[in-house]
Formats: sequence, C-alpha cells, structure tokens
Amino acid sequence: METPSSQGQLKLFRQIHALVLKSAVDLPAIKSMDRPSQEQVLREIQKNYPYMYLVFTVGLDGRNVARSDDVPLKDYSDRQYYKDIIQGKQLSWQTLIGKTSKKPALILAVPIKSGDQLVGVLAAAMTVDDAPLRVKHASMPEPPAERVTYAAEVISNARQPIILAGNGVVRSGAWAELAEFAERLNIPVTNTFMAKGVLPFKHPMALGSAGLQSQDYVNFGFAHADTIICIGYDLVEYHPRLWHPTRDRTIVHIDSSPAEVDAHYPVCVGVVGDIKHSLNRIAEQATPHDGHKLRPLRKALIKEMNQHQDDKDFPLKPQKIIWDLRTALDLEDTVICDVGAHKMWMARMFRCEHPNTCLISNGFASMGIAVPGAVAARLAQPERKVVAVTGDGGFMMNVQEIETAVRLKVAMVVLIWNDSGYGLIEWKQMNQFGRPSNVEFGNPDFVQLAEAFGAKGYRIYQAEQLLSTL
Repeated sequence: METPSSQGQLKLFRQIHALVLKSAVDLPAIKSMDRPSQEQVLREIQKNYPYMYLVFTVGLDGRNVARSDDVPLKDYSDRQYYKDIIQGKQLSWQTLIGKTSKKPALILAVPIKSGDQLVGVLAAAMTVDDAPLRVKHASMPEPPAERVTYAAEVISNARQPIILAGNGVVRSGAWAELAEFAERLNIPVTNTFMAKGVLPFKHPMALGSAGLQSQDYVNFGFAHADTIICIGYDLVEYHPRLWHPTRDRTIVHIDSSPAEVDAHYPVCVGVVGDIKHSLNRIAEQATPHDGHKLRPLRKALIKEMNQHQDDKDFPLKPQKIIWDLRTALDLEDTVICDVGAHKMWMARMFRCEHPNTCLISNGFASMGIAVPGAVAARLAQPERKVVAVTGDGGFMMNVQEIETAVRLKVAMVVLIWNDSGYGLIEWKQMNQFGRPSNVEFGNPDFVQLAEAFGAKGYRIYQAEQLLSTL
C-alpha cells in the first residue's frame, strides 16, 4: 500500500486536529466549561497530556486490519512502525490501554484512506515513560588572545575606520557590547538590513542601514574608510563587492564563525569566538580615535528623515508614511517589512532603537514574508503591537494568511503601499535596460477583500488620515 500523498497528508492532519478536539470531551475540566472555545480545549489538552502518540489504522477493502499484540509500542515518528502499520500490522487497542507509566499522553487512532474505505476512530488516554530531551546550548569559545591583540593593533592604527554590523550581532545578543565598543573607540557604525536596530539610532555613532544603492550616504562612508570592521556580518546580507569594489581596504572580521572566502572580502585579521567577549577584549586594548569625520552623513540622514513629517501632499510620500508609522508605534513594537521598493525606504527612514523591532527579509529576499511574519511575531510576542509593511505585490503573494490571522484572532495591522506594480523590479529594469517590462498589474478592492476575510479594511484618501487611522 502506498503512503498518503501530500494532499492526503493535509487531510490527515485536519483529521488529527479534529480528533484531538473530540477526544477532550471526557476531560473533567472540559466538562465543567460552558461552551469552551477551541483555544480553551487545546490549552486544557496540553495541560493534561503533554505527549501525543498517533496510531494509524488502515482499512483493507472495508475490513479491519489484522492486529497483533506483540508489536511494541513506539512513537508515531518511528518510520519502521509506520511501515509496519501500512503493511497491516497494528497494536490491539487493549494492549495500548493496558500500558502503564508515569507521564500522561494522548493516544489517537487515526484512519488512513484505503480505496474508498475509512475505518472508525478511537481515542483514549494513557501514560508513557518518555520525557522530552534536555535542551543543550553550546557555549561559544573565547577569542584567541593573539588574534584579539592583532585586531586591536590594526584598529588603533587605522586612519578612518568604520563598522559594518550584521545579523550575527543580533543572534548572539551582543548589541550592548557593540554600542559600548563603538562609543569607547569613537568609530561610526552602519548596519545591514537584517541588523536594523542593533545600534540605537539615537547613538551618536549610528549611521543607519547600508545596502540601499551604490551612491547612498553610507556608501560614501565606506569609500572614505581605510579599515572596515565587520562584526557578526554574513556575505549574503550585503555582498562585499557592493561596498568594497576596490578590494584595497583593511578588513577586520569579528564573528562566531570564520569568514567566507571571497575576492572582495580579503580578511586581514579574523577574531572568531563569542562576539560579546571579542568586542570587550579588543576595546580594552585598542586606542580610541579622535573626532567623527562621518558626522555630516549622520546629519544629512536625520535631516532627510525629518523633512516630510508635516507634509500634506497626496499621494503620500514614503518619508511621510514612515514618519507616521514610527509615531504611531512604541519603540519596542514590531514591524515586519516585505520585499519591494518600500523596503528600501523602510531600511533608510524607519528609526529603530532596539534590535528585532524592524525585521527585513534580505539575502534571497523572497516576497510575501510580511503578513505570515506578522502573524508569527504577534503569536511569539503578544504584548507587542505588530505591523506588516508590504507592497501590493508582496501582499497578494500571501494574502490568504489574513484568514489565518482572523481565525487565530491575531490582532495586527497590514499597511499596504499600493502602486499597482512591482516598483523595485521596474526601477532595476530601467537602470539596466532603459525600459520596464511586465511589471504592472491590477488589484482587488483591498477594503472589501479585508472584510471578505472577516477583517477590517481602511483606505487613506488624504495625508491627515494616516496617523489617526494607524
């Protein structure tokens, strides 16, 4: 017999979900509830039965399969057990119920389709001896002392260093050490899209995000630097050929893993180990730099951010949209940014004071991340407000997840930048070919679409409406 297809598996998972709810009716806590919600039922099941086993029953020509008492009880994830079941072997239900142990589990007998036949469903509670495996966290090694000393020497001798901070700083939780490192040595910091917020924008050394375009403000900082200190940086975040085309600068690599080999990333010294410890050790030995030659870049960026805060023009300018969004949110609320032209504006203009408060997809940078990402962010941190910032193209690629948000009662906002086209692709086409090709499309009425899903939709007609609506 063949195993179920992917479509069959989806149906099977839905059956399992329904069986879990059905099996809960005999729990005393559920019986005492007056019309409990699905969430209450699932929560009660998780409390009483932290483990679950699935027993697949297969009907052959409408008859029950042969059952054998000598098949050992195994986890549903055991492939051999699953294979035995498919071949017609199965535990007797008496054997299942007769098992005893210390920890409660939910046993579900799940029907698998055989021809057009489905056999009946059984559900019962029992206990098992299994326990979750202990979580192990690998500790990062200390950075080699000689590498630390050499890196400190290189940084001290630099005439005009700049720091490029990547997502590795966020993953390692080293943002406080980065801020202290930059302030202590008086070195300006730019971050990749994926590390936005790793250094508070109010920090005097913060230059914002790198990777917007070749002649952007921050890229002039790279052009004037003689030493580039890459901290927690991965090449996929912002390829070095874009910020180091000359291949003649001194590169210092500080990360928890060795640097990748690339012609545009010739590392002079690599400090591999715990990023927190590496930054602290180097800062202790390096000589602070005088002045801040890149301060004009920071001032220019701040001026541009503030320029359109009171703009009344319509259609809204990107700078105004971002200003109102930033005003409406608390500093620790979360924004999930999709991929498109709006991403470039968000990376530059959206001020962040904390890491993981503006998540931007980069690298392969597939469109459609914002809406499902916002659902996940809200579920993971329900105490924070969440906004999905997306273009119309990226939104339409995962619009079905609005149903998920409504069904799960996830409170979130989707802010759609609607220009009826793939704006960033058009921009790249114009730069390379001098003409656009197949980048325009039509859209549904987004307000009615939201209401069709059971959500609320709002359309902005004038600049004054956006902030109050948000």
